[in-house]
Amino acid sequence: MSEQITGAQSLVYSLESAGVTDVFGIPGGAILPLYDPLMDSAKIRHILVRHEQGAGHAAEGYAYTSGKVGVCMATSGPGATNLVTPIADANMDSVPMVAITGQVSSNFIGTDAFQEADIRGITMPITKHNMLVTDPDQIPRAIAEAFHIASSGRPGPVLVDVSKDALQAMTTFSWPASIDLPGYHPVTRPHAKQVREAARMIVDAQAPVLYVGGGVIRAGAAASLRKLAEVSGIPVVTTLMARGAFPDTHPQHMGMPGMHGSVSAVGALQQSDLLITLGARFDDRVTGKLSTFAPNAAVIHADIDPAEIGKNRHADVPIVGDLAEIIPELILAIEAEYAAGRTGDYESWWANLNRLKQTYPLGYDQPDDGSLSPQFVIQRLGVVSGDNSVYAAGVGQHQMWAAQFINYEQPNTWINSGGLGTMGFAVPAAMGAKVGAPGKTVWAVDGDGCFQMTNQELVTCAINDIPIKIALINNSSLGMVRQWQTLFYNERYSNTDLHSHRIPDFVKLADAYGCHGLRCETPDQVDQTIEMALSLNDAPVVIDFVVHRDAMVWPMVAAGASNDDIQIAREMAPEWGSDD
Repeated sequence: MSEQITGAQSLVYSLESAGVTDVFGIPGGAILPLYDPLMDSAKIRHILVRHEQGAGHAAEGYAYTSGKVGVCMATSGPGATNLVTPIADANMDSVPMVAITGQVSSNFIGTDAFQEADIRGITMPITKHNMLVTDPDQIPRAIAEAFHIASSGRPGPVLVDVSKDALQAMTTFSWPASIDLPGYHPVTRPHAKQVREAARMIVDAQAPVLYVGGGVIRAGAAASLRKLAEVSGIPVVTTLMARGAFPDTHPQHMGMPGMHGSVSAVGALQQSDLLITLGARFDDRVTGKLSTFAPNAAVIHADIDPAEIGKNRHADVPIVGDLAEIIPELILAIEAEYAAGRTGDYESWWANLNRLKQTYPLGYDQPDDGSLSPQFVIQRLGVVSGDNSVYAAGVGQHQMWAAQFINYEQPNTWINSGGLGTMGFAVPAAMGAKVGAPGKTVWAVDGDGCFQMTNQELVTCAINDIPIKIALINNSSLGMVRQWQTLFYNERYSNTDLHSHRIPDFVKLADAYGCHGLRCETPDQVDQTIEMALSLNDAPVVIDFVVHRDAMVWPMVAAGASNDDIQIAREMAPEWGSDD
């Protein structure tokens, strides 16, 4: 295109060329030149959010369900800094996202001009890459590179900061035919020798475990994982970020490991002699006290990001590459071992794990006073809405219960803030998820604390016909913090009572936001209330589930403790391997 256009028009053409169809953002002074030509785009839908944090989390939710790069926009200064939390969130959880921010004119940069912030410097540690563009001729290449970097290798957020004068200046548009980024060449194909060595270790092991992380979902490798598990006969654990990577109802699934993991999943890791680690990063919430984690296990560690391998735990067999390529090659290598007469014998291992699974199933106590159990609410939500629905959770007790008591049979049906643990994530993430998958039922499973951080995005949903559904687990508390105060601070409940059973009235709030508001306070009302919410699709729905405030998340491994000290309610689990 040789005609003269503005840098802003070039940026719109660049987004269209990158395949962008949906953008979440808010205009402001520095980015205002972009919003004028954006209005003329027939290909891009801009969704005006009510807070930039909502735009960032919506872009994350959109990336989960659409399989595309999520896009958010903000102006300079406070607009850009309001994106910092979702950018950090996307970085921790490997979510492909491009954030476009306006910047003051280049001649003002460094002068503390009005609404100036060095957003590139601020986000340097929390982006996969970021760049400042002051030359309008460089806009198409910057956008092309941003989308390539965000979506290739280990996915992550990329920030493109564009100065106002670059948006206003004249240029020509030319979308780059190819991208050459010296030094950026993610390894996708695994080393064949390492794969063969991994296969040998697997057939020699007595107690192997497939330790599956969110990288399997990011790689689109869930189907291959299932084949690997069934070919090998090895038990599977799925981390918080990997829920749905392997069907919960599959007999080889041991559950979720970690601080609030199942006894069978934690026990499988602790007693294992071989961890086949796929796209997981030995996070502290999984390992507990690292020096006591899986003490007798050798480690095969496969990941797209070489920086993760050996970061927390030495890998005996490191495999760098794309899990979509690694897992099929590992299956072939294992089958070659079988063909040569070498097979694993896991009969006694399975007997031990099945005993753990049967002895210590996930469960909960019903409140003595007849009030509503939050675990019961969430369990019924999963049953009534079904495993084809998408569930986005905030952070805290309700997040853990949603991970524990809803069955996830498919990848990308569970969306949560795993690494950063961002309160307020659920509502905007659900909004983005619904835009990315308009044909699916999308629930935000939220707490009354989280909900009050970002519930203004219900206005965005109501105005833009994005009919998400909110299951509000209202225990009138910052529940997870209250749980810790109960267990570790002698029940001194300092500043965790939100008074949400009285203020605000969430049903009236929903009505004020143009949504349907429902309330449920007794167990006999739960199913019919969920069914009512499922029948209302002309606007968002908020269900205020008024639940018992003293319910706790069990099992639990205290922060810094060994996984061997997992607690089931207030009782300690038997030592691993005992016959009790």
